[in-house]
Amino acid sequence: MKWRRKRQPPRTEPGDGSALQPHRPWQMLSRSVFHIELADEDGVARDYAADVRYFSADGTVDFYVDGRQELVSEQPTAFPVPGGVVEVSVGSTGLRRIHLVPDDGGQERTLTPVRHSAEYWRAVTDHRFPVLSKWIGRVASVILLLGLVLFGPQLLEALTQWEVVGDRFGTYTSPISLPGWANTSLLVAGTAASLERALTLRSHWLIDLKPWWLG
Repeated sequence: MKWRRKRQPPRTEPGDGSALQPHRPWQMLSRSVFHIELADEDGVARDYAADVRYFSADGTVDFYVDGRQELVSEQPTAFPVPGGVVEVSVGSTGLRRIHLVPDDGGQERTLTPVRHSAEYWRAVTDHRFPVLSKWIGRVASVILLLGLVLFGPQLLEALTQWEVVGDRFGTYTSPISLPGWANTSLLVAGTAASLERALTLRSHWLIDLKPWWLG
């Protein structure tokens, strides 16, 4: 879901001026760094970057200007930049939004991932092999929908076995009962599909609200 500035702003604090650390290959699944170059009011080009660390204790997003930490904010958030804001929203499996939203209502722009990050290589695949990229995206969506249909009833049955739930709402027997290996396969495929959609910043309320295999 898109973060709207009309909502109560998140807690934002000044940064400490520390340098933006390089993105390392082993951080592909634990960190995302996106940036955009914009001219300030004096016409000087500056680099604005958002650094998201998915397993940090505080769950905040760091915002950098010319490689120095300017702001630290809870997410979802919006960082002010010349002519607009950079909106950042993180979902259960990765980024949902990291877009420049102009104040004049113009077209939004997705920030650029740093080189050699997971998002960078996914974008390279999309550019070099657009047909393959499109089919990868379609398969990921189908896998998540299939998982929702097959795993959802089993999850509901498991939940109603809890006494506190069953006594209040009654029990439910799933019409679908898959063997362990099939549910494990769904888990692996669903995880890969969710990561694929996160790398391309795609989100849908039905299949991306939260991972269906986590309940």
